[in-house]
Amino acid sequence: MSLGRTLRALAGVALLVACANPAADQALYAQSALVGMPKATLLSCAGVPDRQATADNQEFFTYRSGRITSYPGSVGMWGGHWGPGWGGWGYPVYDVDIRSTTCEATFTLRGGAVERLVYGGAPGGASTLGQCYHVVGNCLAQVPHGAPQVGLQPGPRPAAPAP
Repeated sequence: MSLGRTLRALAGVALLVACANPAADQALYAQSALVGMPKATLLSCAGVPDRQATADNQEFFTYRSGRITSYPGSVGMWGGHWGPGWGGWGYPVYDVDIRSTTCEATFTLRGGAVERLVYGGAPGGASTLGQCYHVVGNCLAQVPHGAPQVGLQPGPRPAAPAP
């Protein structure tokens, strides 16, 4: 491999690392780390689900997180001109880009414990793993101290009970 190709490959890897999203990494990690969590703990850290259902000895808890972000765009003018010597009138018009990101996190529980965690998007918005972190972030703080953490750290861990 030539030096130029090697440098381009290294630059590509550096670009990917720079674009990493710690919240998305934590959301992916939660899909395995939260398996086995008791139902009472899940309700305590994630709250009451937005939807829930029961089928075939399984419970399904669905939580939803969404965000709307606006980005400023270009500025233009709208107006007219009254004629020579009279001047003109108008006001600025702002172009705004509005984006919606959503996450639906569905926990499957069997026997009173989390068996599976699946993410999906809701209609009308782009699904992002980073947005899913807002559902599972508090619950990751309940994962035992020995569990590996990836990128973003959850909030403070509860103190260990006294012996």
